[in-house]
Amino acid sequence: MSKLSLPGLPDDLHIGNIYCIGRNYVEHVHELKNEVPGQPLVFLKPSSSIIKDGQAIILPPQSNNVHHEVEMVAVIGKSGKNIPQKNALKYIAGYAIGIDVTARDIQQKAKENSHPWSVAKGFDTFAPLGDVIPAVKLDDPQNIELQLAVNNKVRQSDNTKLMIFPVAELVHYLSTIFTLQPGDLIFTGTPKGVSPLQSGDNIKATLGDGLSQLNITVQ
Repeated sequence: MSKLSLPGLPDDLHIGNIYCIGRNYVEHVHELKNEVPGQPLVFLKPSSSIIKDGQAIILPPQSNNVHHEVEMVAVIGKSGKNIPQKNALKYIAGYAIGIDVTARDIQQKAKENSHPWSVAKGFDTFAPLGDVIPAVKLDDPQNIELQLAVNNKVRQSDNTKLMIFPVAELVHYLSTIFTLQPGDLIFTGTPKGVSPLQSGDNIKATLGDGLSQLNITVQ
């Protein structure tokens, strides 16, 4: 099981639940021809989907259309239930760049049949995660640049200020359903520009000015 390394957290802290937020940027919602949600759209990934900087996304044989979705990831640092939104950011120990890898063809078929997205989102290697930086290094998590380039060509570049549901609201909302625990991750949603990946691609993703980054390949 993957571990987290972050000042202020136990050295043996393991990644817990991986909560992911879908459709959290309006232009991304529109590019996939979906409706803007009235409340956060939540799905889960298994911890086995995590890979780190320098590793590789493995394209599964079950899919012919795997997409990248760059995201800011919030790391929970202490337990909480029914957390007030005004206090929510105090429960975040750090942030990282992440990629929600999605088998788009499998997801589309699931949506057409009103089935869950777990298979489309949960393959091994489908949650690349960069180094976690302490939350105090981000003056405002709602004003930070996200960028992803494939083979040195920028495909996604946007700012977290465009989130429909900001981080504090996501922490509050999730905590009304789940008890959040240290080591839990929140993938906060992707901006516009998602597109297919091919074997041999090289990906670079960054949060802010290199605060957290990922350099990975596709196999």
